[in-house]
Amino acid sequence: MAKRSVESNLYLDTINRHLLDFDFEKVCSVSLTNKSIYCCLVCGKYLQGRSKSSPAYNHSIDDEHHVFLSLDRKEFYILPENYKVVDNSLSDIVRVLQPEYSGDDVKALNKAVTSQDLMKQPYLCGFVGLNNMNKNDYANVIIHALTHVYPLRNAFLLLPPHKSHLIDAFSTLNKRMWNRHLFKSQVSPHELLQVVSRLSKNRFNIQNSSDPAEFIMFLLNSLHKDLGGTKKSDSSIIYKLFQGMMRVSSQKIIQLDENEEIDKKFIEDEITTTTTPFLILSCDLPPKPVFSDDDNIIPQVSLADVLKKYDGVHKQEQFGQRRSYKLVKLPKYLIVHFKRFSKNKFKEEYNQTIINYPISGVDFKDYVENEDGAQGQSTVYDLVANICHEHDNISGSSWKLQLKSPLTNDDGSNKWYQIQDLFVEEIDRRLIFLGETYLQIWERRG
Repeated sequence: MAKRSVESNLYLDTINRHLLDFDFEKVCSVSLTNKSIYCCLVCGKYLQGRSKSSPAYNHSIDDEHHVFLSLDRKEFYILPENYKVVDNSLSDIVRVLQPEYSGDDVKALNKAVTSQDLMKQPYLCGFVGLNNMNKNDYANVIIHALTHVYPLRNAFLLLPPHKSHLIDAFSTLNKRMWNRHLFKSQVSPHELLQVVSRLSKNRFNIQNSSDPAEFIMFLLNSLHKDLGGTKKSDSSIIYKLFQGMMRVSSQKIIQLDENEEIDKKFIEDEITTTTTPFLILSCDLPPKPVFSDDDNIIPQVSLADVLKKYDGVHKQEQFGQRRSYKLVKLPKYLIVHFKRFSKNKFKEEYNQTIINYPISGVDFKDYVENEDGAQGQSTVYDLVANICHEHDNISGSSWKLQLKSPLTNDDGSNKWYQIQDLFVEEIDRRLIFLGETYLQIWERRG
């Protein structure tokens, strides 16, 4: 035993924490299997097994790397001797692999928690960069935005291992993004996006850019389903936080062709009204003027004007129907999507209109049924996350977001941070609306 103790101490000195990265899918780099995977703590490779002739065993002999971590059991082994090591000095590695949170830990995160990585670089927990492996920035902004919906974050931080691969991967990524024991002040969403790619039949992947609005809808619905959710509004935390209700009134349009003139008539008696749930409130932007004195002038519109679609008065004509919309129930967290992309017969068009909005104290009362829409709850919302689109003729679309932080300025207002993949920086909150806002998450007061 004394000899083993000496060997273990010598071997533990070879561990290189700078090379360890547990964010990737647990697959052997040699056999490509996902069964019985170990991480070499000297070089960071994922390898299968401990038995003789296994990839991990051969690696310990060929490369003389001897310390391995079981990614499933979180146990340490010395190979090729194949004995278990228990040492308190290794606990920091486990905290990075699988962070665990108590109720008190979660409450503490509502305030700003700062830490340092191995390079002594400071970072703010929850505001770490996310790797862009190729073109997954559309997913990065959505993941970041959802992890700042605190009730959702808290639920997944406290969630034990789950049978659903999606739930487990989303929970693990949450735990790492808010971890104050990171070796590097950045995290990779690779494992989660691999699961999403399989579930979506490669509709959402890391090789091709996608629409963040479509991605958040897929992710929320998939999480709801795997959490055992049903059509009931309170059947999962997803619906409890994000589901609202709206009333849609529709009239058929009949076109009459008389004397070569086309006229539209509405059948006033045939108005149908339905109440439907929603997770995202989609808003149309006014079309860009066909004729403009200066093509360099970007049009602007207020948030209030965009939201008039839901005041129950304004009508829209589409698919042979004339429709009006009115909100019946507002969710705790309101996701608003601004439609910037449209297609005509020839090409996809993009609307650059700037949306003017305050970042706090927005009242949605004008868009909610008076009798029971608010249900005695506040209709005032504050902005939590703001996702912006950027277009470049060379690289195409890219995405970034701004997040409200618990840190405060001298005047008591919250500081805001802008995140674009690995780049994290503080931003003046007065400049947030200047970007081409694409999707927002608002939090109801009270």
